[in-house]
Amino acid sequence: MATLIKNIKSLVNIREEHLLLRGNALSQLHNINDAYVLVEDGIIAAYGEMKKLPHEIKNMPDHIIDASGQFILPTWCDSHTHLVFAGSRENEFIDKIKGLTYAEIAEKGGGILNSARKLNDTSEDQLFIDAWKRLEELSRLGTGAVEIKSGYGLTIASELKMLRVIKKLKEKSAIKIKSTFLGAHTFPTIFKENHQGYINEIINEMLPVIAQEKLADYIDVFCESGFFSAEEMEQICNAGLQYGLKPKLHINQLNSIGGIQSAIKMNALSVDHLETMTDQDIQDLSRSTTIGTLLPTAAFFLRMPYQPARKLIDANCAIAIASDFNPGSTPSGNMNFVVSLSCIQMKMLPEEAINAATTNGAFAMEVEKELGSISIGKKANFIFTKPIPSLAYLPYSFGTNLIDKVMINGQFLN
Repeated sequence: MATLIKNIKSLVNIREEHLLLRGNALSQLHNINDAYVLVEDGIIAAYGEMKKLPHEIKNMPDHIIDASGQFILPTWCDSHTHLVFAGSRENEFIDKIKGLTYAEIAEKGGGILNSARKLNDTSEDQLFIDAWKRLEELSRLGTGAVEIKSGYGLTIASELKMLRVIKKLKEKSAIKIKSTFLGAHTFPTIFKENHQGYINEIINEMLPVIAQEKLADYIDVFCESGFFSAEEMEQICNAGLQYGLKPKLHINQLNSIGGIQSAIKMNALSVDHLETMTDQDIQDLSRSTTIGTLLPTAAFFLRMPYQPARKLIDANCAIAIASDFNPGSTPSGNMNFVVSLSCIQMKMLPEEAINAATTNGAFAMEVEKELGSISIGKKANFIFTKPIPSLAYLPYSFGTNLIDKVMINGQFLN
């Protein structure tokens, strides 16, 4: 089936080459004003200026959509989420308002261990139902690709349960999903004084089953003081690499403890969070192929310093932005707010934030050949905005839903 979308006010993020964007290139967002795009069988077949349409498209399709006054962008590529979870943690939200720190909440049994207890008591079917609702909501907000992590299981049975739910989501959903094994999210209580015992369980008991059932694309570790050291992270990731699981890692959220350097040594696909970056960390990341994924809504919710986006961009680091959707520190997967917050609090230009949430987000999930830009041969995953005066109005008007409709694989979402 062919669909022609015509009279587009501006077709945003046109790219003929699939390149990871760094430095000044991140601010270059190529658009075509008064444009059309032709979709065939869910794939972008052609695009161009409306005035050239009669010459470039000889046989008009029967299905034509008029997008007068609307901007069309590629859908968001959210490369860091934890959207499979059981229950919410609003009581901890109140604790934060009362002044308790992230570490203090964890010490009293909250945090990741709280989610792990709830998940252990929730059936696989119920986890899937809840996650599916969240996924549908995110897709209606413009997300067309998403990475989902485990990490709230912390036992063999529960980690596998989470990953099997993610696999079912992959099989049912029209949006692109990548799966990450995050068994090393924290140490279960019974292993609090026996770190190596839990690491051995991850390596010897979890990873072989994950590989056999093809439950994960990547492996992740929370490298942080009080959690996993850089050396422990390397041990776990090197074991994952033996099964073809590339590292995508939680790094430098609270402290700089050598995680950046270890991640680069292992050719990690991405290092995520980066609230706490030394000059050396930035310099080392800028010389690597590893993508720095910034999660500004986590800093917003936890009232922490934001990631130094301007320093990273000016140092020529490759950066993406993502939601970190999870019940504890970011109970929202709204990428439109992520884009706005990146501009408002991290001083990214609108063009930089949109590129980081689309093109570079796609690279951070290795789906750049399918998604992340308006390119011939890529999937027709589009955001149709409501009529807006300019592209900068999207992040500027942060409290308004400016999405009119979302197209995934050439079909509008209900």
